[in-house]
Amino acid sequence: MKIRALLLASALVASPAAAEVKSADENGFALEYGETVAKPPEEVWAMIRTPAKWWSKDHTYSGNAANLWMDLQAGGCFCEKLADRGSVEHARIIYAQPGKALRLAGAFGPLQAFPVAGIMTFTLTPAEGGGTTIAVSYVLGGRVGMEGGTAGIAPMVDKVLGEQIAGLKTALETPVQ
Repeated sequence: MKIRALLLASALVASPAAAEVKSADENGFALEYGETVAKPPEEVWAMIRTPAKWWSKDHTYSGNAANLWMDLQAGGCFCEKLADRGSVEHARIIYAQPGKALRLAGAFGPLQAFPVAGIMTFTLTPAEGGGTTIAVSYVLGGRVGMEGGTAGIAPMVDKVLGEQIAGLKTALETPVQ
């Protein structure tokens, strides 16, 4: 199955952030990630809103992370420009509290081909001693029509999303040139 091969290949190159598959069964899964960075919540928020700086090009439809954008307000889009004036919505913003929390609804990547619903939540809290703790959860419910079903795909999605959270941390910690 082509979608399974894509997920498998992308999982092999991923290097996840501190992550955990909290639960997974035939009805869905819950994933959690955590990172702490030496930046205030306002700077973390500003970076989240620019996924072109931290989302891997390997996990885009266009092959170019520069085509990603995020409109951080309720109803806003985490979207991507495609060739010939095409586009794809990765997720819709359903809750945005600048510097504190962001919630998106969407089935990322090849999961869009299945009857599933996903919620990703970013929670930013001041870290002890300075900086920000970034907690991210992704909860997906529904059926994935492939061998292993939803539970079978959870580890692959975990690795891919873990890579994105690690990219966010790296972007926040890389000095501006």
